[in-house]
Amino acid sequence: MISKNHRIVGIEDVPANRRRGGETRAVLTPATVGSTSGFMGVARLQPGEHVSEHYHPYSEEFLLLVEGELTVDLDDTPVVLAAGQGLLVPKNVRHRLRNTGSTEVFAVFHLGPLAPSPELGHVDTESGTDASLSASGPGKQR
Repeated sequence: MISKNHRIVGIEDVPANRRRGGETRAVLTPATVGSTSGFMGVARLQPGEHVSEHYHPYSEEFLLLVEGELTVDLDDTPVVLAAGQGLLVPKNVRHRLRNTGSTEVFAVFHLGPLAPSPELGHVDTESGTDASLSASGPGKQR
């Protein structure tokens, strides 16, 4: 039984964010469920898509790849994940997600602890529409 203090939120219940590339959805957040220690969401990337480089000054990011093949650039060092593998991105580490496979990537992420305010939690280091990025890696042309 679910008490009135619990809330179920579906992936499609929250809006997609495409600002940084790919599609991310923040599913379990302070706004949607009243969380106080972090938030969880999902990312979908089509082949060749990427989420632009950024870092989190207050949070670690836990990333679990459910489907596809994903390359995560950690401070410009590529780390390849296969479906079923997870990765910890420490706070202050620049990272970019790239779908380097031939099928859709579906990943689950969790960040914690929360930043003092949402606008301080995510620092972009490149544009989400940076044309110099592709599934091939940083500095490669599409």
